[in-house]
Amino acid sequence: MDSSSSKIPVYLKLAQITIGLLAFFYILYIGQGIIIPFLLATIVAILLNPIVNFLMSKNFNKILAIALAILLATVVIGGVMFFIGSQLVMFSDSAPQFKEKLDEFAQNTINWVSQTFNLSKPKIQQGIESAKDQGLKNGSAVITATLGAMGNIFTLLILMPVYIFLILFYKPLLLEFIAMLFQGPKKKIVEEVLYETKTLIQSYLIGLLTEAVIVATLISAGLLIMGIEYAILMGIIAALLNLIPYIGNMIAMVFPILMALTTKEPSYAIWVIVLFSVVQFIDNNLIVPKIVASKVNVNALVSIIVVLIGGALWGVAGMFLSIPLTAILKVIFDRIDDLKPFGFLIGDNQPRVGKVIFNFKGMEKRGKKKEEK
Repeated sequence: MDSSSSKIPVYLKLAQITIGLLAFFYILYIGQGIIIPFLLATIVAILLNPIVNFLMSKNFNKILAIALAILLATVVIGGVMFFIGSQLVMFSDSAPQFKEKLDEFAQNTINWVSQTFNLSKPKIQQGIESAKDQGLKNGSAVITATLGAMGNIFTLLILMPVYIFLILFYKPLLLEFIAMLFQGPKKKIVEEVLYETKTLIQSYLIGLLTEAVIVATLISAGLLIMGIEYAILMGIIAALLNLIPYIGNMIAMVFPILMALTTKEPSYAIWVIVLFSVVQFIDNNLIVPKIVASKVNVNALVSIIVVLIGGALWGVAGMFLSIPLTAILKVIFDRIDDLKPFGFLIGDNQPRVGKVIFNFKGMEKRGKKKEEK
């Protein structure tokens, strides 16, 4: 019997791959409540692992070393959250004045639109009221979603330390299990993948933290120079939102613009846009390539696609996790011969300009010769 006749047809292979991908993404979607905390805990555990190793090298007990590392991370994160919370409390105290200035600005805008476009004020106000009513109708859904998100955050705060502690404590067991699964030549490949994954995640997260500090400093300094209120708070929020690729900066810009419009001259809003644009340019062309992207070799096209997919599957957490998970996949693909083309597709190693891969011009000439005959 001819061996080629027993091969699976291409269309059946494509069908199997499609069904497999759909099942895989469906599992990721329905299991996000379990998968997201575990993935985040694994990433944080890898980041804290050098601290645990350092403490153990100083003759600290393993359990105590892990507990101290988690406590240190909790104190740092808690300090940042406490500062943001205190700033938000201060802002809430001045919220009535801010609302009054915002209403005044809205009234001035209505007057300007009415005079410029010759529209009656009642029609404009009617449109605004209609928009408000629609917003109130959707308010319950927004509040429900917000409470659900807060519930997920509290769940993460409870589960994350437990997951991190157990992953760090049982690290030798997990590594031994992986070593038992892969023997012979495969063990060397798995060893390289694990080492590169650990190095990649540690370098990527440190790069992200460095980027966040620089962006927060630049935004806060610019807003302080302009005299915008709550400049440091808005700088920190902008830095945190900037961790969400491509869209975080645009979201972070909204509140400073509103603050500038209601507390300063309208021209200050333009300067806020200029500030964020300059910082974004510096971030995209200097900070990210040198500090962050140099650790993660994923091209921009794939980055945008995986961020959108991550957002559709897991929301904000998916956007944050999409880039490092894709980089880990690239590390794995580069070690498997059949998957190396996909690793090349994910990477940013652009082929040399002018290199001929497919000889389309030759095919075009042969086609013309056939037509002439």
